[in-house]
Amino acid sequence: MSGNLFKSLATVSGMTMLSRVLGFVRQIFMAGVIGAGGNPVADAFWAAFRMPNMFRRLFAEGAFHAAFIPMFQGRKVDEGNEAAKAFAEEVLAGLVFILTLLTALVELAAPLFVYLIAAGFEQEPEKFALTTLYTRIMFPYLMMMSLVGLLSGVLNSLGRFAASAGAPLALNVCLIVAILMYANADIEITGQAASWGVFAGGLVQLGILMWGAWRQGFLLKLRLPRLTPSMKRLFLLGAPGFISAGAVQINLIIGTNIASREPGAVSWLMNADQLYQLPLAVVGIALAVVLLPLLSERVKAGDEKGAARALNRSLELSALLTIPAAAAFVIMGEPICDALFRGIAGDALSVFGVKRSAFTPNDVAMTAAALAVFGCGLPAFVWQKIFLPAYFAREDTRTPMNYALISIAINTVVALALFPFIGFIAVAVATVLAAWAQVILLAQKLYRQKLFSPGGRLASRFLRILIATVGMVAMLIWGLSYIEEAARLVWNREWIATVLLAGAGIIIYGVFAYALGAARLADYKRPPSGA
Repeated sequence: MSGNLFKSLATVSGMTMLSRVLGFVRQIFMAGVIGAGGNPVADAFWAAFRMPNMFRRLFAEGAFHAAFIPMFQGRKVDEGNEAAKAFAEEVLAGLVFILTLLTALVELAAPLFVYLIAAGFEQEPEKFALTTLYTRIMFPYLMMMSLVGLLSGVLNSLGRFAASAGAPLALNVCLIVAILMYANADIEITGQAASWGVFAGGLVQLGILMWGAWRQGFLLKLRLPRLTPSMKRLFLLGAPGFISAGAVQINLIIGTNIASREPGAVSWLMNADQLYQLPLAVVGIALAVVLLPLLSERVKAGDEKGAARALNRSLELSALLTIPAAAAFVIMGEPICDALFRGIAGDALSVFGVKRSAFTPNDVAMTAAALAVFGCGLPAFVWQKIFLPAYFAREDTRTPMNYALISIAINTVVALALFPFIGFIAVAVATVLAAWAQVILLAQKLYRQKLFSPGGRLASRFLRILIATVGMVAMLIWGLSYIEEAARLVWNREWIATVLLAGAGIIIYGVFAYALGAARLADYKRPPSGA
């Protein structure tokens, strides 16, 4: 794997980390101001946000790129920059036409749309009406994110990752400003202000990507839409790619609909989702964004061994960071949720005149339960995003689509079967089982085709990572037994003690990992020679 992978990964991961940190700030302010269980505004906002947020993830985090980047790069290599730019303009025209029609349809028929994503709200007229209002405000964000995804694909194909990785910062900044400006207003007004913050964030992100494209000489002009052969091929590749790369997001939409039958469940699931998104974004999404152009380049050059090495190194790096994060979510789910949504949120909001966090102890317990389950699926969520580029680089979107459909079927059946017995937790369990099924199917097909070799160094490193994680877990369990005593030493702030314990866990894991040889600095300074 070339050093460029790690350099590009550092750029994407760094900007993504900053964005997700701001996302944490946004989330704790939202939770502190509007709460979760028993509050119709919280459920209404997160249900309305689910669909545009899904399209943000699909377009900006790899699904759209799966079809677009190989075609764009092929046109650029074969015919030059102008031909590639013309192709991107054809795609722009098609996207604007389709998404304008879709946005108009949703604005006119918003209640029907709300029923599709949160049917359970029909039993609560106030919540249903709020979700409809917030949906109408936020839905144009979908179009803006689709255009952001197109421009991101262009810039990523040119090896420019900073603008596309940094643009999501705008959404979090706009949301934080909107929430704080109306933190002491009526809670329904706060929800409406946050919805307009989403809209504003989309505009700012689009502006950032347009500026980045202009700097590279690839600012696209709007044409009349035409169904050219290239567009037909993009649709043929893109539709399966959307389903395969977006299976987790589609499963979450299905889960939202099922969970909407339980008051507070949509908010609990959304808050847990936002927490595990940090390692997923910093590791899985960042690797996928960087890995697809690299694999496409090597496959087109006939360097299958190099492509296999890049895949193995990506899995190795992701395991190094993801497995301990998953263990921490399982072991420390409740202390983490209490620290973020009550401790930090309460102290931070007091600065703005909000007396206490609206997030209750029951909200903490329910969110933590969902987070622990999602933690069990974190490696699968990450590895799915690493295995998919191995198919997309070879322009095979049909195979992963078939596996994604199996995943969606598993998710739906399990969630519906378990919901009467364990409530909203069934949604998290179903999402995790479906993700693991998809990853296993993706891996075994590549293995049979001799495009993935999990033995040797990769297997050895995985074992060492697991041992280091066990050492970290033992330390965390011991530390949690003394968390109340530790809190007395830090101004009776249990959230500070929790943060310090988490930091100690990271250090202990790092020491174990280095001592066991699970990670070596030299690996990330030069291209590896082995598979």
